[in-house]
Amino acid sequence: MAKSLNGQTATAVTVALALCFSVAPQADGRWPHGGGANVVLVTCDSLDGRLTFAPKNQTIELPNINFMKDRGAVFLNAYSNSPICCPSRAALWSGLYPHLTESWNNYKCLSNDYPTWMDILKNYGYYTKVYGKTDYTSGHHSISNRVEAWTRDVEFLLRQEGRPTTALIGNETTVRVMDRDWENTDKAVEWIRYKATQLSQPFVLSLGLNLPHPYPTPSMGEACGGSTFKTSPYWLKKVSYELVSIPKWLPFFEMHPVDYYSSYTKNCTSDFTQKEIKNIRAFYYAMCAEMDLMLGKIFSALYDTGLQNNTYIIFTSDHGELAMEHRQFYKMSMYEGSSHVPLLLVGPGVSGGQQISNLVSLVDIFPTILDIAGVPFVGNLSGFSLLPLLSRGLRKKISFNNSRPNWVLSEFHGCNVNASTYMFRTGKWKYIAYADGVSIPSQLFDLIADPDELTNVATKYPEVTNILDGKLHSILNYPEVSKSVHRYNKLQFINWKESLGENYTNVIANLRWHQDWQKDPMTYQNAIEQWLCFGTDAYGSQF
Repeated sequence: MAKSLNGQTATAVTVALALCFSVAPQADGRWPHGGGANVVLVTCDSLDGRLTFAPKNQTIELPNINFMKDRGAVFLNAYSNSPICCPSRAALWSGLYPHLTESWNNYKCLSNDYPTWMDILKNYGYYTKVYGKTDYTSGHHSISNRVEAWTRDVEFLLRQEGRPTTALIGNETTVRVMDRDWENTDKAVEWIRYKATQLSQPFVLSLGLNLPHPYPTPSMGEACGGSTFKTSPYWLKKVSYELVSIPKWLPFFEMHPVDYYSSYTKNCTSDFTQKEIKNIRAFYYAMCAEMDLMLGKIFSALYDTGLQNNTYIIFTSDHGELAMEHRQFYKMSMYEGSSHVPLLLVGPGVSGGQQISNLVSLVDIFPTILDIAGVPFVGNLSGFSLLPLLSRGLRKKISFNNSRPNWVLSEFHGCNVNASTYMFRTGKWKYIAYADGVSIPSQLFDLIADPDELTNVATKYPEVTNILDGKLHSILNYPEVSKSVHRYNKLQFINWKESLGENYTNVIANLRWHQDWQKDPMTYQNAIEQWLCFGTDAYGSQF
């Protein structure tokens, strides 16, 4: 099994987590940490972290994110540990890198009983409440989503998503577009006003929002993905349309092979007009603005009740949104639009206006929340508390290992990408390795000279490339991780195929890729059979 920084396996970490649950009330019946601070975590879906600071945030009004910046700290270099929904959230809730928990795709993540930071706080006397999505456990998302991930090594190209498009609904008074998010926000606000104010113990509240994730595209069938950017005139008018940029695209022959696969499966290789691209981006920013108002409702409830005096609020996202950068939408990429996430923190003792440039990631939220609560932790995590990075020396009583490295790690093993991907970011460099590190060319970007990540300088700076690859190897044996994922994908597909029996042919022909599949079903079915019959994995090892 792959190892963490200190050589600890996921199994050992799970045992350590269990040890910290051996907590009992004191002799007087009180819990040992009953007087800790409250914590509110708001996690949205698909917010490009660059929108929380200039110049990207000039395109759209985000007053509540700006409020957090004025009253607290914004982390300028925060990253998802896996830019896709479920594995990124598994990292956030477990505090461990995805390869340690084998969170490979949107179907394979944490078990339902996996101990999270919320479980720990509950056992230390915290009142816990969750509204909206958490999405860190296994068994969810569509059949299409998991089959696309399992078959990513098959020698075919099929469009798996609807062509990205826009939809304008309502009128200039239509504020509530994403009904489900508003329902959960309203519930959270009501809970803060009428339940949290009556508690005699500290609380932790998690609100999970779906915005600004694109909406489903019905033309792709029952298992449709989300390729529709939808908003109302009310929100669209808040976008500074003239400031919405048109990203530069490389010609097809210059694209990295994995990027081309992603662009094709995301249905982005056909022609788009500049107006189409600009509209997609403008509608996305409008969706971000609607989400921002939901965040504001939480702040209003906390401030109206006075609870802000003893409450820390953390805001983040599971991953970003490419919004047509690099000829792609969605996430599933190590480019900044996809992997860079927002991370802001406000609370007692946190001075306002802080812009923290240290490299951080979602695994840091677990130890940060425990640090805020003053709750001890037995064992090691992939992340580090954020509190020591804040000015004015904000620290709690509990000491965490604060030997924070000067790098972050992200990895991806899911659909729309035909190889396991590993990103190592340090200083101005972003290094991206694929699969076994040999069969697919790596990428190296200088984010200062090339913030749009259009020029791969891996061969120009071979010494830098080799050094960074060595550092990546020191964190995890990524070729072995890639092999493990490949074996998992094939076994899962075989089990799924056998479970369908005679229905297999019909089911696989009607997944999200049905529009392409049904043009030449025998060719695609034969490609899968050849893949299944091949006796070695994608990198030559015996299967």
